[in-house]
Amino acid sequence: MALDYKSSGVDIEAGYKAVSMMKEDVQKTFRKEVLSSLGSFAGLFSLAEIKKMRDPVLLSGTDGVGTKLKLAFEKDLHTTIGIDCVAMCVNDIAAQGAEPLFFLDYIACGRNIPEKIAMIVKGIADGCVQAGCALIGGETAEHPGLMPQDEYDLAGFAVGVCEKDDLIGPERVDEKDVLLGVASSGVHSNGFSLVRRILMENKITKDTEIATLGGNVYEHLLTPTRIYVRALRALKEGGITVHGASHITGGGFYENIPRMLPAGIGARIKKNAYPVPAVFEWLALGGDVSEQVMYNTFNMGLGMVLALAQQDADKALRLLGEAGEEAYIVGDLKSGETGVELC
Repeated sequence: MALDYKSSGVDIEAGYKAVSMMKEDVQKTFRKEVLSSLGSFAGLFSLAEIKKMRDPVLLSGTDGVGTKLKLAFEKDLHTTIGIDCVAMCVNDIAAQGAEPLFFLDYIACGRNIPEKIAMIVKGIADGCVQAGCALIGGETAEHPGLMPQDEYDLAGFAVGVCEKDDLIGPERVDEKDVLLGVASSGVHSNGFSLVRRILMENKITKDTEIATLGGNVYEHLLTPTRIYVRALRALKEGGITVHGASHITGGGFYENIPRMLPAGIGARIKKNAYPVPAVFEWLALGGDVSEQVMYNTFNMGLGMVLALAQQDADKALRLLGEAGEEAYIVGDLKSGETGVELC
């Protein structure tokens, strides 16, 4: 029998169909700087606007969605997981002051099912629209024999730009600053290996309903990661100078907040200064997880923590509220060892 690529597990026609199905969603992300079209060998992005900047710095970030994907597989829900991928990348570069410019994705799958790939890319495109960046390229790689046919992995790469004088970093943070927390949309995309273990130990399935969580557990946990690009832009456009910003991802409070602090300054977070979403209490009880582990694994309801001057706090809260964000004054800074104290 003559062999071909399809009989070996790779369906080129399915790839063409997937590209055709995602075209409209991708094009809605395009900015005026995009010079290429879907299907080009490379994504082209004009630097004409960047050339007008005084001292531009490019910032880049790459990340994936992690084992949250397992819940998407089990629930067969693929329309929002792409938002998570975009958020994990653009939130990182936004936390250092960048405006995201463009994004690229990489999908590796056991079998290319065009309808599923199109749903994933729709989520990616939705995330790019939220972040204001263009989806200018990507790759869908079919890996028969390497991955199960009904599974995939998802990763992304973002590039942004910032004036050098506007970069957010530890050198700007002052001991007199206050800490402002911006609410998360839930668990986001970190800690899901622990989440999945808790689900297994409690015999929770994709159909389990929990009244305290307002419905289906899997749908609640698959709520996409919040994107904070517009929130940070609102502060900047409103005249607020953010001294430090921490995207609360893997490692929770204890690992991420110190990343925005200079040596000799520590952070104090008041646990009762904001409402911790019910999902975190549910996870802690279901897995008998200690408070220290919870705050060292999850965002505990704050997706971004900002350091800014005390006199700017009220205005910042107002601007964030107008931008659709829930935000709270959650702590302050102190001299001493660089770290986090919960009180």
